[in-house]
Amino acid sequence: MTQDIKTDVLIIGAGPVGLFAVFELGLLGLSAHLVDVLDRPGGQCAELYPEKPIYDIPGVPVISGDELTQNLMAQIKPFAPQFHFQQMVTGVSGDVKTGFHVTTDQGQSFHAKVVVIAAGGGSFQPKRPPIKGIEPYEGRSIHYSVRQREIFRDRDLLIVGGGDSALDWCLDLEPIAGRITLVHRRPKFRASPDSVAKMMALVEAGKMDFLIGQVRDLKGDNGQLSEASIAVVDEEITVACDALLPFFGLTMKLGPVSDWGLELEKNLITVDTAKFATSRAGVFAIGDINTYPGKLKLILSGFHEAALMSQAAKAIVHPDERVVFQYTTSSSKLQKKLGVI
Repeated sequence: MTQDIKTDVLIIGAGPVGLFAVFELGLLGLSAHLVDVLDRPGGQCAELYPEKPIYDIPGVPVISGDELTQNLMAQIKPFAPQFHFQQMVTGVSGDVKTGFHVTTDQGQSFHAKVVVIAAGGGSFQPKRPPIKGIEPYEGRSIHYSVRQREIFRDRDLLIVGGGDSALDWCLDLEPIAGRITLVHRRPKFRASPDSVAKMMALVEAGKMDFLIGQVRDLKGDNGQLSEASIAVVDEEITVACDALLPFFGLTMKLGPVSDWGLELEKNLITVDTAKFATSRAGVFAIGDINTYPGKLKLILSGFHEAALMSQAAKAIVHPDERVVFQYTTSSSKLQKKLGVI
């Protein structure tokens, strides 16, 4: 074990909500270290859809997951957060009076006055479609996420699924792909009606294909797909493709968090809505990993939660200091922290 790293706040998760928490904590003079199982910041935005457009960040009409991550990293730069990637937090001991001892699976340990869980849905992995012999193609011509749009330019794509991810990537990749075929097991979709309407318009215009059915078999050599067999009604047809993008959702696992003595509800951490505190004093949960009445799993909701959590964290780290609410637009003290004056 290495020597304990001391910090005011230890944040578990470096997705957008965890990153914004650094900003809110920094404005209040609190230092932060972040631990994440991924090899870079950004969470699901970086891992699953770095180039997928996001439309519901206030004041930003459209931004990709990667761009949002870069902007958040630039925003928190004045507070010099320290990152510890490719590590999973395995234990949290101690309490709010003595401080928390946090350990990772890589042997790193921290001593923090406050712990913030911003781990999204916990550890996650894409659901594998029930197709026999799929393994040799994974990572080469079967992709569970789109990290670089350009690798699909001029390729014949088979996209499978009926949710937002499947429909969004049909719409996003259609202008650059050679040909797109969408396969879904039924005519009804879980995606937004607007996306469905746009997809069907492309089908009617002959710009892409849509099949109601299920992928039964794959053919190709050395991990490179050449065609797929699709069961459609009472027949089986063959579709030429050199890449398959299955979007069957994610399997979420809470992981070690479930052993930390926190009150849970359906594998989510229950919190109050004043501080986003968990049932364990000094431990907070923000973002998709928490639950409370009226919870919306939106990035903007997580930003709000991070702001209120930070006020409560300040009272724990510096109980003798009065928290004076200030606006960044008018406070010269905060503007100096941000390096703008």
